[in-house]
Amino acid sequence: MCQENQPNLEEKVISAAIEMGLSNQLDSAENIDVDVRTNLADIVQGKAHSVSVSGQGLVVEKDVRLQEMEIQTNRIAINPLSVLFGEVELSQPTDASARIVLSEVDINRALNSDYVRRQMQPFELNMDGQIVTLEMQKMGIQLPDVNSIAFNGSTILHEGENKRSLNFQAVIHPGTIFEPLFVESFQCTPAPGISLQFAVALMQKLKELVFSPYFLINGTAVRVQKMQLEKGRLTIHSTAKITELPS
Repeated sequence: MCQENQPNLEEKVISAAIEMGLSNQLDSAENIDVDVRTNLADIVQGKAHSVSVSGQGLVVEKDVRLQEMEIQTNRIAINPLSVLFGEVELSQPTDASARIVLSEVDINRALNSDYVRRQMQPFELNMDGQIVTLEMQKMGIQLPDVNSIAFNGSTILHEGENKRSLNFQAVIHPGTIFEPLFVESFQCTPAPGISLQFAVALMQKLKELVFSPYFLINGTAVRVQKMQLEKGRLTIHSTAKITELPS
């Protein structure tokens, strides 16, 4: 490798600080690699040219695992004093692109983990003008090919004082921020006469969630740009506005 591509001392120090911060926030990881491009003159001015992070087998909250992750930022603004103490603080939010790979096994383990269950609060659906509350109990997915996702799950539907259990199966073709979500099939049991209403309301809710301009993860605004499907594997391409680096 050419000498000019070798990281200098400043880059090694900042990279090590970010790696340490990431490691402290993960339950385990097969591999983490951070590559910072900068120099001493830019650090004094509170600048870095770029930061890239890659990792494999990253586990958070015990059951949430990422098979692969890649994050790339452009020029960032940092607090130069924080580097002296082995930390890297952003003085301004920075834009980043990310690629995350999830296996079917990892997705299903995460969907039914205690962590995800705590995040999935009951949500309201509008069914022909009637507001009902949907409480997810269990959910699973299959990734059978390059163009579809099969969902199955069990829920409790609250209608005023009444509640009923519903099981559903759906096959969808995920869209993008430019193309709509396409529902190939939907079945709901046992609930004669309600499956169509439930499907319309649930799909509308999914569209609101999927095509929301941004969603937040630990203070970082993330937008999904594209999803690539393979048998047993999902790759998500997204952009993000990062407000802080792990410390």
